[in-house]
Amino acid sequence: MEKPGLFIVFEGGDGAGKTTQAAWLAAALEQADVPHAMTFEPGATWLGVRVRDLVLNPESGPICPTAEALLYIADKAQHVTEVIKPLLATGAVVISDRYTDSVIAYQGAGRELGDGFIEALASWATGSLVPDLTILLDADPDDAVAAIATKDRLEGAGLELHRRARRCFLDLASRNPERYLVLPARDTPADIAASVRERLAGFGLELSVPDGMVVP
Repeated sequence: MEKPGLFIVFEGGDGAGKTTQAAWLAAALEQADVPHAMTFEPGATWLGVRVRDLVLNPESGPICPTAEALLYIADKAQHVTEVIKPLLATGAVVISDRYTDSVIAYQGAGRELGDGFIEALASWATGSLVPDLTILLDADPDDAVAAIATKDRLEGAGLELHRRARRCFLDLASRNPERYLVLPARDTPADIAASVRERLAGFGLELSVPDGMVVP
């Protein structure tokens, strides 16, 4: 698959700070005048908006784990086709807040559907599109998830699910260390952002601290 752009994904448990780091990276790229785009899962497409409401709204009706996984997989297939691949074709740096690792960790391991099976299904649905770099923010769910005051449907699914998901995230990273940057989510946000910028220098991106960000 031709992929002239750069695909960067932020992964990790709920409450780990992925959205903040994705926004700071986008600000650094903007400051450096690097073409880029931010996106997220689930919910970045017309289909994803509907999927997001179904799977995350606490008021949704009962959804069996298999149906939940297939809804997430459908969101990813649409997201790659409608958003990610067209952006990469322009040569842009594409930053995504979550990608396939999340469905592998939460539905494969967390819902105990089989992470290997869900990984194969996600690869099929996304045309085997793999990020150039996955930044995993590792947080103990006993602290991070417990600190979320108003939980969505998945955040409120129980700490054991989130513990299983965390172990799966770390296992995925250990299998492909050259493609992952694993960082403690409880480091200061500025330190995490600095580590991200340092790793991206290996891709030829010389980024400085974005305006408005506090330097550690």
